[in-house]
Amino acid sequence: MDKIVVSNLDLFYGEQQALNNINLAMTEKSVTALIGPSGCGKSTFLRALNRMQDLIPNVKILGQVRIDGQDIYATNSDVVMLRKRVGMVFQNPNPFPKSIFENVAYGPRIHGETNKKKLNEIVETSLQGAVLWDEVKDRLHKSALGLSGGQQQRLCIARVLAVEPEILLMDEPTSALDPISTMKIEELISELKNKYTIIIVTHNMHQASRVSDRTAFFLNGELVEEDVTSILFTRPAKKKTEDYISGRFG
Repeated sequence: MDKIVVSNLDLFYGEQQALNNINLAMTEKSVTALIGPSGCGKSTFLRALNRMQDLIPNVKILGQVRIDGQDIYATNSDVVMLRKRVGMVFQNPNPFPKSIFENVAYGPRIHGETNKKKLNEIVETSLQGAVLWDEVKDRLHKSALGLSGGQQQRLCIARVLAVEPEILLMDEPTSALDPISTMKIEELISELKNKYTIIIVTHNMHQASRVSDRTAFFLNGELVEEDVTSILFTRPAKKKTEDYISGRFG
């Protein structure tokens, strides 16, 4: 079943068009990878899925983004609730300069949770969900900035999980990490898709082929092709896709 359906999406930064007539459906509880060269529109598209572009002046968006059938750009759409449902993990780990515990408890507190026992449960469950609990359970009240890069990124994932989202957006979540940390995050993504709908931007073709169920190839602000990952990587329908995957450009 489709969780997100994007129809005729155009996005402009001032006069410059960054996305051109994007039509794409993303299935519930699956991983969709967005690939393409730098500046092709994939991160812009990702941020349009939880209205992160609202924060940029002179952005104009046309078309529809529907989550569970509701247009997130409708005038009565609740952006705070949208960002609770659609969590975001960025390229560089960005933990708050607080304790590990406070990083994870931050979101639930903002949404009104004050019960200490409940917060303890949320923190433990979220850290377990991000496969980090065993590594940090004895230092929950120490600074998150003392964690390694890979641990910090998993903490950022735990922070997103703590507000119980339905969708996880990941913008090159492993590009700043070493190979072992990258492997842990990829394994985590494979686990998380049992509960969440995941959309990941990646420059790494091998990563896209390892973690995703479907892959969408973007070029110059357009969606060139989208298909089951194994088909797109072995039998792409479009010459541009084949050229990109075979390394002829990008």
